[in-house]
Amino acid sequence: MEYLAHLAVVIGIYGILTTSLNLVSGYAGLVTLSHGAFYAAGAYAVAILTKFHGVNFFAAMVVGALVAAVLAAVFGVVLSRFRGDYYLLVSIGVQFIATITLLNWQSFTNGPFGISGIARPAGEIFQSTLGYLLLTAIIFALVYIVARHLVGSPYGRVLKAIREDEEAIRVFGYRTEWFKHSIYVMSAMMAALAGALFAAYFSFIDPWSFAIAESILILVMVILGGLANLKGSLLGAVVLVLLPEFLRFVGFAPEIAAHTRLGIYGLLLILLMLYRPQGLIGEYKL
Repeated sequence: MEYLAHLAVVIGIYGILTTSLNLVSGYAGLVTLSHGAFYAAGAYAVAILTKFHGVNFFAAMVVGALVAAVLAAVFGVVLSRFRGDYYLLVSIGVQFIATITLLNWQSFTNGPFGISGIARPAGEIFQSTLGYLLLTAIIFALVYIVARHLVGSPYGRVLKAIREDEEAIRVFGYRTEWFKHSIYVMSAMMAALAGALFAAYFSFIDPWSFAIAESILILVMVILGGLANLKGSLLGAVVLVLLPEFLRFVGFAPEIAAHTRLGIYGLLLILLMLYRPQGLIGEYKL
């Protein structure tokens, strides 16, 4: 039961990440590889504030979301000017800036050595895996509800229109840069919530936990489950979190399973692009 609860916590964390990324990449059609940067903002905010300054976990989580919002607002000014491949390339630059900063700002982040001994939220219920699963499920549900409301609103319909034909929607007087900028900021704040949960659950973080490979993994989950489908976001997270566990179950050694997993991720992405570019249950093709 403990093992299943652990897997569910990890799925919940990735579910928040994929749901938030789908808002940008699925509904707005802006493929980005910078999500790990905002994931890191939430994680480091919780780690530093709770361990070194005695701040309450939930207050630190809010601070992390605000930090992510500020960072996304700054980088989003540049990103909102681009589309397609150029948007993707600039987002990779954002991710590299974040990773390099985390590695080199040792007085603040402890550099490549990371931060250990991060405590879980106060309260006996959160010390057990089942209790932490409840917290993760609540935050995932809140993120999902907000995302569902956004995509079903007039705001969400404008995002979809921008995805299909940005020039046409500009003719009607919409400031498309503002819409792209704002959804990027909201998505970043949601990713920071996942980072906060990750840091407190695993009690250790380092820059490599949020590097470009992690951003790629999150994007692959979104594409696999389905672009512009929030249920698909969760489906992609479930499949790719359970995949390495399945490999271990069928007899692969843990270290082999880890490397094999990366190859399978790549193969899945190639097959999806060839035969089902909208993902398993998606509504939009890359």
